[in-house]
Amino acid sequence: MSKYDIIVLGSGPGGYVTAIRASQLGFKTAIIEKESLGGVCLNWGCIPTKALLKSAEVFEYLKHAENYGLSVKEADKDFSAVVKRSRDVAGGMSKGVQFLLRKNKIDVIEGFGKLKPGKKVDVDGKEYSADHIIIATGARSRELPSLKQDGKKVIGYREAMVLKEQPKKMIVVGSGAIGVEFAYFYNSMGTDVTIVEFLPNVVPVEDEEVSKQLEKSFKKSGIKIMTSSEVTKVDTSGKGVVATVKTAKGEETLEADILLSAVGIKSNIENIGLEDVGIAVGRDKILVNNYYQTNIPGYYAIGDVVEGQALAHVASAEGILCVEKIAGQNVEPLDYGNIPGCTYATPEIASVGMTEKQAKEKGYDIKVGKFPFTASGKASASGATEGFVKVIFDAKYGEWLGCHMIGAGVTDMIAEAVLGRKLETTAHEVLKTVHPHPTMSEAVMEAVAAAYGEVIHL
Repeated sequence: MSKYDIIVLGSGPGGYVTAIRASQLGFKTAIIEKESLGGVCLNWGCIPTKALLKSAEVFEYLKHAENYGLSVKEADKDFSAVVKRSRDVAGGMSKGVQFLLRKNKIDVIEGFGKLKPGKKVDVDGKEYSADHIIIATGARSRELPSLKQDGKKVIGYREAMVLKEQPKKMIVVGSGAIGVEFAYFYNSMGTDVTIVEFLPNVVPVEDEEVSKQLEKSFKKSGIKIMTSSEVTKVDTSGKGVVATVKTAKGEETLEADILLSAVGIKSNIENIGLEDVGIAVGRDKILVNNYYQTNIPGYYAIGDVVEGQALAHVASAEGILCVEKIAGQNVEPLDYGNIPGCTYATPEIASVGMTEKQAKEKGYDIKVGKFPFTASGKASASGATEGFVKVIFDAKYGEWLGCHMIGAGVTDMIAEAVLGRKLETTAHEVLKTVHPHPTMSEAVMEAVAAAYGEVIHL
């Protein structure tokens, strides 16, 4: 039997980052992966979807080249080539993870890992043991009873990335990050897209003003949106899909070639031996403490299989914290109230902290500032004036309660707010921090100025 200090089960952005940090800390480490190194994020999620979205963005530029004083005749796309580029990018990133694991002298064990009592893992009949076993098996597309995925007409995000033919019509059920990103991509490619959202607003976790702006932008680009609506039945017996949608006004029938189900994720916790070991589970999540220890000593869990935001950067942070705690370092629990969320459609969305509604519900006396990109010189020069930056401060102490952005490049801008909140920055300090001109990032300072009645460019 092979013996390690740490074994990590799963090689997504939680797993492989955890393994590398463990190796850096001097632990003899192995990682177990049943499919491709990098997990869903690198192979079927974060990275390849961004490649698809970049192709869509470039195609949009070509179609509107005249807005920049340029002439492009008969701009067209090769859908299969766009998909191939995305797969090539994913393949390159997976090879990069292989290199990093080799560089850090981490043993890669290929196969399906199943936990055993006594700090052991069985991988396709061969046993391995470790002082510490970290579960990082991630999640998959969730299936609803009324939306059974057949992988052909009713699909999840994996199939949506590698369709052989571009559909003429598509229904997207769910308007979280996955739903709106694919809606934007396919609409940009020329597919007739309808979004069906159960809740009253698209991107329902975002600030209400952000949701309304995205809906306005999407409708302008030709995407149909049905909120407060539910797909109750899907008929795939014909050539395409016929979906029955329950709305406030009654039932409607939608026809399409493909229905993409983007209604959330399901943790990969089945058949990995949790019951054999006695590891506690609740509401489809492995139960852990602040340092990701399960109820059974020597077993830990991070990422999408535990409570918290199901985001790649969260899984990575949890894994690093977990192994640093094992190493005896003085670490603090992760602040889940200061996790940035990003959606990479056009316009992009980025946010951190409380929405305006949440701040009011918690009883804060607040100051709210908003700066539209229509007033930004850089946005005007770039031809990207949709959206705004919105900031929320506690009126009493100047604490930065929340920051919400929608517009071009905002997923790169949100880090300022995350760092500012981590350092307990006040509104005054943001105002007195000189921001470069002309940049989109000036909008953060201008929004803070607007909250305190000092805005210059509005």
